[in-house]
Amino acid sequence: MIHTHTVQSTMRVVHLIKAKQIGGAERHLLMLLPALIERGIDIHFLVLTEPDHPMNELFTEAEERGIPAESIVVKGNIDALIINRIREKLVELKPDILHTHLIHADTYGLAAGKLARIPHIITSRHNDDDFRSKRVVKWASGVMWSGFKACIAISEAIKKFAIEVENCPAEKVYTVKYGIEHEALSKADFDAARAKILAELELPENAQLLGMACRLVEQKGVTYALEALAKIHPDYPDAHLLIAGNGDLMHELVHQAAQLEITDNVHFLGWRSDVPDLMAAWDVFLMPSLWEGFGLVALEAMSKRRPVIASAVTALPEVVEHEQTGLLVPPEDSDALAEAIVTLLSDRSLRVHMGMVGEDRIEQYFTVDRMADETLAVYRVFVPEQPSTTGTVKRKVSIG
Repeated sequence: MIHTHTVQSTMRVVHLIKAKQIGGAERHLLMLLPALIERGIDIHFLVLTEPDHPMNELFTEAEERGIPAESIVVKGNIDALIINRIREKLVELKPDILHTHLIHADTYGLAAGKLARIPHIITSRHNDDDFRSKRVVKWASGVMWSGFKACIAISEAIKKFAIEVENCPAEKVYTVKYGIEHEALSKADFDAARAKILAELELPENAQLLGMACRLVEQKGVTYALEALAKIHPDYPDAHLLIAGNGDLMHELVHQAAQLEITDNVHFLGWRSDVPDLMAAWDVFLMPSLWEGFGLVALEAMSKRRPVIASAVTALPEVVEHEQTGLLVPPEDSDALAEAIVTLLSDRSLRVHMGMVGEDRIEQYFTVDRMADETLAVYRVFVPEQPSTTGTVKRKVSIG
């Protein structure tokens, strides 16, 4: 698809994040930043990295996508010298806007941005972590809000959390929901993806594949997925749960699968770089999270025409339409999760229909173009577009 954007005076924006792995916020930026560059914004991506986590994969992908990016090494969660290193880089870059993401970048970036006299500092809220409701954190947030010109919330649920829990002034909050890159797959693509994973795991052709892609932490509710699989196992012995991801609960979850006597039907795949291909192979995507700031992975599954079974928590009902693109169930309820799984595994036509509706929903409401345009509109509140002194330049860019 070809889009024409009018590029006039250049606005420079620095995005700052601390990263240990490529999660939802990082994947979001890898899609957003090229789209902003295509709209004529001078983007620079600063990543706070730890010595043991250099984030080579992130920088490789940033380079492939044409994003100017560099690392600033931070030593642990508390590094008093990091503020000055960020300040020095900001003084060198002289951005119109500093845009921070996640708690470390918010804290260090705000201090460094003020010292560097950056005129506009904006933060994005990507989650509603419980720690933000603690009294001392709420107090600190109240102080910090005076330094931020705006807060971009990635969902209405996060907007509500920022206002009601973090005491962010309502007039500073703008909602810009995630978008996702999407390229329609053919039947041959789906068949090839399925054949590949069946061969890898040595599973029979009639296997029914339930999939998850997440960090193995309490928030993701993997334990309830295991319980649900155990409940349906007697009637659906060919149902297999494939879990792509690593995390602190790996050994505990492996032990739980053994205790539930479903070890042969649970496949811990570890970290995978081919999650999109895996999703295309699955029959149903599971997301029994206890909370989610948005749930980008649900969009990714929908883009592969997978019906999604998700917990009806925080932002997930904004992504998954109940009984349209999937099913919503109460959190921490393995009985309800098992019932929803049976509903979809027993009805292939329903799975196909929900998958197609989900893909349509991506194309209508969750595009990268829409996300980039809305983000740029927030920037323009603070840095209005100025008439070009060299004339208007029209640039054609190809989006997906």
